[in-house]
Amino acid sequence: MTGRSRNDGGQAFPIYIMMVAGLLFLALAFFAVGKASALRNGSQGAADAAALAAAQKARDNFGTGFYASLPLNVLDPFLEKPFFAPCYEASRLAAANDAMEKSCYPTSGHLRDRITVEVEGLKPVDSSVLPGSENKKAKAEATALIEFRCPNPEAVDVNSDGIMDLFIFTCRNGKVLEIAPGSPPPWETVSRTLFDVRLVDQ
Repeated sequence: MTGRSRNDGGQAFPIYIMMVAGLLFLALAFFAVGKASALRNGSQGAADAAALAAAQKARDNFGTGFYASLPLNVLDPFLEKPFFAPCYEASRLAAANDAMEKSCYPTSGHLRDRITVEVEGLKPVDSSVLPGSENKKAKAEATALIEFRCPNPEAVDVNSDGIMDLFIFTCRNGKVLEIAPGSPPPWETVSRTLFDVRLVDQ
């Protein structure tokens, strides 16, 4: 009886070792997957922040062209033409969120449209249970829409000289703006009413 018990114990020990090794591997695998998921989420957050920052900066830069388009009533052509994407702002926000901006470009053609930013995280997954993960970094992409939300303004030619002296904007958010091209308000006081900036799917 004693000899049989020792024999059974000797056979069980390798199985025990294999079970412990298997559980340890699973624990490491779950940890690696969790780390990869966290890095992916971090990169997505960096991409979102970068795209929004670039779009908001682009909106800030619209003021001069927007106001210049009003007297001759050529607002629609201004809103449809290509615009500059301030990708330096995207790079700055990506870096602040432990990522690197890999691409940044605007898509023009419909009331100023959107900016797309792709980023790559700075930290690799680097797990011993995932081959090649020592150089694997999370990538993410985000697109921010810059939407003109006060279409079809009423143009008023006070002096009947062919030059529009007043524009009345009725916006989708319920606000009404009156802008005189000859003495326009500071752009920062009206830009957020005129243009909405938000994240969208491509």
